[in-house]
Amino acid sequence: MLSITTSDIRLFLHVLGATVWVGGQIIFSALVPVLRRLGNDTLTPVARQLTRILWAGYALLIVTGIWNLSAVDLGAQSQAYDTTLAVKLAVVALSGVAAWIHMVVSGPRARAFWGATTGVTALLALLLGVVLAG
Repeated sequence: MLSITTSDIRLFLHVLGATVWVGGQIIFSALVPVLRRLGNDTLTPVARQLTRILWAGYALLIVTGIWNLSAVDLGAQSQAYDTTLAVKLAVVALSGVAAWIHMVVSGPRARAFWGATTGVTALLALLLGVVLAG
């Protein structure tokens, strides 16, 4: 059996955070129509609980993302890597900001827009993370 390294643990935790943040949004977006039919008495508590879980995933992504950066010799990377990393960090920040706005806005159109923005930016950050990992 291969040994498990600290790098393996770091990557595992980062992927786990992405699974929760991105995967949770995908699953919830598929469940919203069903939960709406059941009424706000069902939708609201499910959304609140999921929000707590999703933000924990986002926090794990931030912490392990910093850990990932500390393991990379940024001075030895190409300009393309640096640019991709900068775009990824901006997209990660936008995903978090969009999620927060989604939580505080009222009105179905605004909530739909910011929810979609959160999901699209989360998926883009996931893709850019894969690109950076090589």
